[in-house]
Amino acid sequence: MHPEIHVLGLTVQSFGLMLALAFLACGAIAVRRLRELGRPVDWAYEMLIAAAAGGLVGARLWWVAQTGGPLLGTTGLVFYGGLLGGAVAVLAWAARRGVLDLRTVDVAAVPLAAGYAIGRIGCQLAGDGDYGTPWGGPWAMAYPHGTVPTTTPVHPTPVYETLAVGALAVLLWRWRDRWRPGTLFAVYLVGAGLERFLVEFIRRNPDAALGLTAPQLVAAGCVLGGAAWLVLRSILASYGDGGQLALSRGGGDPPRPPAHRRV
Repeated sequence: MHPEIHVLGLTVQSFGLMLALAFLACGAIAVRRLRELGRPVDWAYEMLIAAAAGGLVGARLWWVAQTGGPLLGTTGLVFYGGLLGGAVAVLAWAARRGVLDLRTVDVAAVPLAAGYAIGRIGCQLAGDGDYGTPWGGPWAMAYPHGTVPTTTPVHPTPVYETLAVGALAVLLWRWRDRWRPGTLFAVYLVGAGLERFLVEFIRRNPDAALGLTAPQLVAAGCVLGGAAWLVLRSILASYGDGGQLALSRGGGDPPRPPAHRRV
């Protein structure tokens, strides 16, 4: 691991570097998708700024609420706080733009998965304590020089999460035109929530309630919420409305067949 990277006499925090790369990747994916949908690509950068601002505030506030730590500081961010804060900020932006519909919600699915996968690379490089419980398996790792060091071999859970959520991002991208608007984000919630729920069994977080950790409880909520949305859309489609619900008046863009080659 390399908590700090030295380039041309400059010291760069590896986690911060990967966080920046994650936002750039999210922006690039959103630009591609908006172009496919025939929407202004500048919206991607507006969404990214809103997500970054809301996500950082939400991640910090969640950490403060969870740990009782100071509001201001150089460490302490929680993903689910960032997800909630970023979602609120992007929804507020979409409402102001008048594009608060299900296609806009779906645009966020792949960037969220890809950004999380890249961010976990930063956790691995920094050795920031997101690793798992002690383990003697063939790919167990110690983090003696990490931000939160340990000399005991443990599960390298950031690697697991990068692989799992990275694969989810690839699948969501391939499926982006397969379903009606709104379904893709529901699938993201189920997939990302299930991954986090399972990996928590070998992470170091303490139990919060019902024998589950706090991230597991939130992840379970994501899975249940996404699954409920999928069931609801299936019921609505069976009643003949085609599932064309939107979060704003007007119903969003009309459905369209895929007009591009899937990659």
